[in-house]
Amino acid sequence: MCIKIWRAVWLTMLLVLVCVPAERVLAEQQPLTVYVGAGLMKPMDELKAQFEERYKIPVQLIYGGSGELFGMIATRKTGDVFIPGAEKYTRDAVKQGLARIEGERLLCYHVPVILLPAGNPAKILSLQDLARPGVRVALADAKAAAIGKVANQILVKSELAEAVAKNTVVRPSTTNQLLIYAATGQVDACIAWEDQATWGQARGKVEILPIPAKQNCIKTIPASVVTYSQQKVQAQTFIDYIASPEGKSLWLKWGFPVTKRK
Repeated sequence: MCIKIWRAVWLTMLLVLVCVPAERVLAEQQPLTVYVGAGLMKPMDELKAQFEERYKIPVQLIYGGSGELFGMIATRKTGDVFIPGAEKYTRDAVKQGLARIEGERLLCYHVPVILLPAGNPAKILSLQDLARPGVRVALADAKAAAIGKVANQILVKSELAEAVAKNTVVRPSTTNQLLIYAATGQVDACIAWEDQATWGQARGKVEILPIPAKQNCIKTIPASVVTYSQQKVQAQTFIDYIASPEGKSLWLKWGFPVTKRK
């Protein structure tokens, strides 16, 4: 009799374990904390969902300017993966012991462009036109966002930094805010990332003016494991997935080149 009772109990427990939904399993696990540049939001949201479905490992994405994320890792001394908007931040993180070079993967490339409101009301035709008197320009804060630092490099390279600074009316902390300023016509131009023109809120509201290769500064986007990670194996699994051929197809979908342009 006792044997039958215990057998029934074990069968019940087994059924409960088998029937636990995947959502509950994910909720009960410690999530991977991934620090991500704000301009990578669209592909990363999709990659997160696909990774969680396949590996049943929960992921928490923290978006922000690359400089801000760097500061978070240095201050909090927690987290698992660092994906800034430009390689410079990864190199600095490795140098300061915040990220590991082992297992680092190249994901894609970030291409700076000039974003203009639809119709190009200020008739901006070149980088030099950003220095024209009366043109309203938005540039990201170089201390907070990768695109801000890159924009400065582009302007210095073309000897336009001082003139364009006089026309700069706003310096937001993320590239996402640059898109809003351009799409709503609050500025005549901004230097932002090319992929942003593929975002839903940009369609029909902005135009792209490419920056000539000799003037441009195309950036590499890497992913690395945070030194303080307590889940280094899972973190590396996440990085390997978003750098895989399947992952790169999503980067391409959202306008990020996966091979370097000549």
